[in-house]
Amino acid sequence: MYIAAFSPLVLAKPDNPDTLYSEREDVAKAQNDTDIWSSRLAANPRDFESAWKLARAEYWIGTQGPMAQRRAALERGTDVGRTASMLEAMRPEGFFWMAASMGALAESYGLSQGLKYRGPIKDALEKVLMIDPAFQNGSADRALGRWYFKVPGLFGGSKTQSVEHLQKSLTYNPNSTASHYFLAETLLDMKRTDEGRAELQKVLDAPIDPEWAAEDRDFKRKAQNLLK
Repeated sequence: MYIAAFSPLVLAKPDNPDTLYSEREDVAKAQNDTDIWSSRLAANPRDFESAWKLARAEYWIGTQGPMAQRRAALERGTDVGRTASMLEAMRPEGFFWMAASMGALAESYGLSQGLKYRGPIKDALEKVLMIDPAFQNGSADRALGRWYFKVPGLFGGSKTQSVEHLQKSLTYNPNSTASHYFLAETLLDMKRTDEGRAELQKVLDAPIDPEWAAEDRDFKRKAQNLLK
């Protein structure tokens, strides 16, 4: 008797975008992450989660992806972050990731062109502080510390306020490699060399945060190079 053998059809499970983001050091996975959130947002333009997580993913592509793609990714990140901030005006995610992409854009253009972003960046970060100062372990204070460091004094920058905001961010997460690294840069620029070196050493000594492992490893590399 003939018995037909049928192989069961195995359907591939769709990629989980949150898992892809956790593996973002592989830029191909980060790009796949943006594609998924972009498709979901296109299907539902009022999907707040898709909007802010797309903004977050675009920021990663815009700072860590291929050089030729970075500025366009940051422009998209700014736009979709703004969309998220309008969808949920009392949630910090959209404002923060919009500001992050604008900050990276400002740095990519240099001082003369980048200054046009200084007002919107500061406004967005201050909005985050108003909504939830503890968001992402003090990320708004950390970013404002960077803002006060990068912006010339004539346009509102202040090394003293940079230190104050960065130290404030460390009250939420004393092991933040980003905060310690940015604080080191400010202190070194102020000729407070010993304090700056101590902050760099704290970057190297800090444990890896599983949620931000990619960023932690990047800041540890930068700290090691700066100490040399």
